[in-house]
Amino acid sequence: MIVSRVCARALVAMAATAASVSAAAAQTTVIFNDSKPDVVYATLRAGAYADKNLPTILTTRAADTASNHRRALLKFDTHDRIPPGSSVTSALLTVTVKSGSAADTTRTIGAYQVTRSWAETETTWNRRRTTSSWMSGGGDLGSLLAKNVVSNVPGTKVIFDITPLVKAAVAGDLGSSRYTRIALVDLDPATVDSTRDFYTPDEPNSALRPTLKVVYGKITTTTSSSSSTTLRVLQWNSQHGGVGTDGVLDPARFIKKAASFKPDVFSINEVERFDSYANYDGPAKLAALMKQYTGQTWYYKFSTGSGAANGRGNMILSRFPFDATDVRLLDHNGAAVDVVVNVNGRSINFTSTHLYYDSTSWRLDQIGHLLAWEKGLAESRIIAGDFNAQSGDVENATMRATYVDSWAQAQSDGTATAYPANPTGKTRNSRIDYIYYSKGATALNLISSQVFDVRDANGVQPSDHRPVLSIFSIK
Repeated sequence: MIVSRVCARALVAMAATAASVSAAAAQTTVIFNDSKPDVVYATLRAGAYADKNLPTILTTRAADTASNHRRALLKFDTHDRIPPGSSVTSALLTVTVKSGSAADTTRTIGAYQVTRSWAETETTWNRRRTTSSWMSGGGDLGSLLAKNVVSNVPGTKVIFDITPLVKAAVAGDLGSSRYTRIALVDLDPATVDSTRDFYTPDEPNSALRPTLKVVYGKITTTTSSSSSTTLRVLQWNSQHGGVGTDGVLDPARFIKKAASFKPDVFSINEVERFDSYANYDGPAKLAALMKQYTGQTWYYKFSTGSGAANGRGNMILSRFPFDATDVRLLDHNGAAVDVVVNVNGRSINFTSTHLYYDSTSWRLDQIGHLLAWEKGLAESRIIAGDFNAQSGDVENATMRATYVDSWAQAQSDGTATAYPANPTGKTRNSRIDYIYYSKGATALNLISSQVFDVRDANGVQPSDHRPVLSIFSIK
């Protein structure tokens, strides 16, 4: 069995949640093997079938062609069937092979956490619901929970130990939705035919249906303390990948200064890739420099404003691996990049964007599309970027209807810091760079916000913008 990063972090969070607990001696066993609403399922198929809903089969296949690639989804109602506050001690998922290709007698099948909700009669390779896309085609997968070698012999039972996921889900450490969502994925190299069909929850013979057996006990918390950790969010427009106020392109200077602020996630605007400003892979270079200056591994996601491979765009750097990523192209050559990271057992959707520089109406168009897209993303949500609008403008007012301006909130709280030459926190000629967090992000608590003085001894800045850093506690 392989235990995921997501679940491992969630288990650490759970251990810190209670200072002491007393567990009831009695254990309860619950079996999930009926069809809906207890268990729902679907198969996702790529290529020509990427928009076709397949709610009656459970199939995996590592395809030699896109149209043959398939993944199986299962969702178990641990939300309603297991009481809140229960301590899960065991959770075993069993599936039964219905048929398998003769060409491949054994295949390695992995069980993954699915990090976002989906609807059985709506989900496809491209979409989790009719009105909401997956952030990554084929389902938003977390980390690998367990894997097994699966034969092609009908009737073969395959057992996956998914205790860490179910334990974290039931405890609420993965969010308010306590359902258990699993994807079965063929991990071996693609072949001409690697198909595995599994019996579904609608199989008349209950002994052949997918079964989740959960053992749990009730815990009573006698003394508790909230588990909390911090998330340092940095936003900085790089000016074409690190062109300083002296007119010199120096990405190392830019990243070295950024690294000194010790961000956990970093939104960077105006990153250039193989264009007139930078005839090299800017995103890869910035990520390599961040590793050089911090000694840590960094993960990144980049998109140009047009969606083309090369050009100017937005980039996210993260100390945390990504559970999912997505890109939303906005009108007027704008784009938003989103990643999902897991912090203290909580999934955070972190988005970087850059709005049009010279038109209020265009910026409002972009904000409209951005906010409509964000509604389909799970809490908690943070949006960072260069909005090219001042704090008193209509753009900020539109954002503040559903999001909190972290710098303004920190000012109100008395925890905003700038420097004597810039007491109001201007990020350029005025305050146009923002870190917003959604009003529904109950797992986030703003600690402070700061705009930094990045001038060197000669008064030169690494960019024509100043960075803003907001620090959150994650509960």
